[in-house]
Amino acid sequence: MRVMVVDDHPMWRDGVARDLAEAGYEVVAAVGEGRQAVRVAAAVRPELVVLDLRLPDLPGVEVARRLATSEPPPRVLVLSASGEQEDVLEAIKAGASGYLLKSASKEEFLDAVRRTAGGDAVFTPGLAGLVLGEYRRLAARSAPEATPRLTERETEVLRLVAKGLSYKQIAERLVLSHRTVQNHVQNTLNKLQLHNRVELARYAIEQGLDES
Repeated sequence: MRVMVVDDHPMWRDGVARDLAEAGYEVVAAVGEGRQAVRVAAAVRPELVVLDLRLPDLPGVEVARRLATSEPPPRVLVLSASGEQEDVLEAIKAGASGYLLKSASKEEFLDAVRRTAGGDAVFTPGLAGLVLGEYRRLAARSAPEATPRLTERETEVLRLVAKGLSYKQIAERLVLSHRTVQNHVQNTLNKLQLHNRVELARYAIEQGLDES
């Protein structure tokens, strides 16, 4: 997994890069400015970006938004000191796959990186409920749309995605292989014309599947 670190504090940036390298990830770049991050990402094509929101020249949210337009877009894990509702929601809306506070331990950080790399939507405990609540609020304001035809198994997997389970947990719950779960998720993404697991979780919550 090729990873890029974006943080304007040199000691923090170097520490995160070192932890990632020691865990076996290939750190292809570590930069301190937003516009530089966008340029470097286009050149080195990271698969995952660990991104701070407070950058001196271009906000992290805008960096995430621009990275989301690249092909293929990297997964983005926000690592921020801010747990403010507005920051969390704006980051997710910009395309971030997860949001972790800098108060997290090294073990929590590396677990979040691993899960984000695997396609999970990862949040610091307490922030997940905030995001789900906002999605429900938006869903209540939206007009109902016709639901695409999903198989019974795809619906079952989608329900567990909405509840926040990882691929591994879904596989164990349904007694399936990890690859089979990934295939069901990919088929569902194709049918719903969605791009990633974050959008899929939002769709499932809008359909009320997390409460069923």
